[in-house]
Amino acid sequence: MTTSIKILTDSSVQLTDEEIQKYNITVIPLSVEINGHTYVDGEEITRQELIENLQAGNYPKTSQPPLGRFVEAYDRLGADGSQIIAIVLSDVLSGTYSTAQTAANMSEAKVTVINSKSTDRGLAFQVIAAAKDVQAGKTVAEIVKHCQAIYHRTRINVLIDNLDCLVKGGRISRFAGALTKLINLKVVVQLNNQSLDVVAKGRSRKTFLKFCEQIAARHQAQDNPIQDLSLSNVGTDPEFLSRLKQIILPTNSEQVHYLARLTSPIIMTHTGLNAVGVITLSKKPDVD
Repeated sequence: MTTSIKILTDSSVQLTDEEIQKYNITVIPLSVEINGHTYVDGEEITRQELIENLQAGNYPKTSQPPLGRFVEAYDRLGADGSQIIAIVLSDVLSGTYSTAQTAANMSEAKVTVINSKSTDRGLAFQVIAAAKDVQAGKTVAEIVKHCQAIYHRTRINVLIDNLDCLVKGGRISRFAGALTKLINLKVVVQLNNQSLDVVAKGRSRKTFLKFCEQIAARHQAQDNPIQDLSLSNVGTDPEFLSRLKQIILPTNSEQVHYLARLTSPIIMTHTGLNAVGVITLSKKPDVD
């Protein structure tokens, strides 16, 4: 009898309810802290409620991942002898990968933990690929290799419109934050293997439009079409999102899977109001 494999991820992932049900994904909720109170993502605070807190000037902090919830989930999923693959957000952004590994060592189940080096829809690309591989009867080793290949075809850039969360979170100094407000600085950051790096900056949203033009041009020059585009956002107006889509996908957009949804509270703590995650999955590895 073939041992089954079950897929687990964390709540920074950008999956629709339909995808979670279709692929039988277990999602471990992470937590955010607001004004000294810890809220469990999706259980005690919604994405819209987090936006309302940001609008009110209540800036969140990330909270330690729940070790016990990982252990409980591993034990429950593995009780029937199933193997578990946990695919979690990048260690650049969170301690979740370390927690998931520690929990795996504490569980009776056989658990393989994958550091996706990604998050949001980029994490979902790997989770969905893994779930399809399970349905196809692939081994754990084959699934791990596939997730690595998906990572190299994925790019995550975040258009940061408001630097308040970066200042409050201590990622830039308050003095620098005050200066950037004076000149209305906008930045684009890219999630890389070992770091989160600023790749573009300017004084208006035109910076974002120009950067998205560069994305479209790069894919066209490399003959490397985008297969999936996500514009995960923090309450960004739909018209602006539509404009970004039209720039990134100037042709054949009907052939590309597209998703525009609010991102998770976990990601909102890093990015702030009106941020947009431009997340692409390309046919081939995406290189500069």
